[in-house]
Amino acid sequence: MRFEQITPGDIDRVFDILEKSFPVDEYRPLEQQKALILAKKYTVYALYDGDSLVGFISVWDLATVAYVEHLAVALEHRGKGHGSMLLRELSMLLKKRICLEVEPPLTSEATRRIAFYRRNGFYLNSYPYLQPAYSQDRQAVPLLLMTTQAPLTQTEFDDVKSLLYHEVYQAF
Repeated sequence: MRFEQITPGDIDRVFDILEKSFPVDEYRPLEQQKALILAKKYTVYALYDGDSLVGFISVWDLATVAYVEHLAVALEHRGKGHGSMLLRELSMLLKKRICLEVEPPLTSEATRRIAFYRRNGFYLNSYPYLQPAYSQDRQAVPLLLMTTQAPLTQTEFDDVKSLLYHEVYQAF
């Protein structure tokens, strides 16, 4: 297995996994995703087994946090520890607090996902959070933030939310 930054040529393979792993309102349309690869603060890292793309993690390296926009493993590779490996590799690479969005624990799938992140050192922050719509044809999504190191205080949460809204969701 190797962990490395993807090349622009791999974006279609990444997008295929993305589409199969997230509801349509939780990711950008393909053309926006392709344009985003060129953004200075945004990087997509992948886990490869030979030439096979096992999974990926997309991250914004921001001033105070690293924001994981997406983490997904190809269906045929799930349940083998690859998601945890992607998080560990990212943590070693960036050495800063990591935050990400999750669906509220209202379904068994969302509850399992939150448990996965908790096992990987994340804390659930219960402050209300709305992921802005990625494009005009997408909807805003009520989510929660999870962070490494410790839960966020209200002030820290407000700062992170403001940073995400400004840097990530206003990128286009």
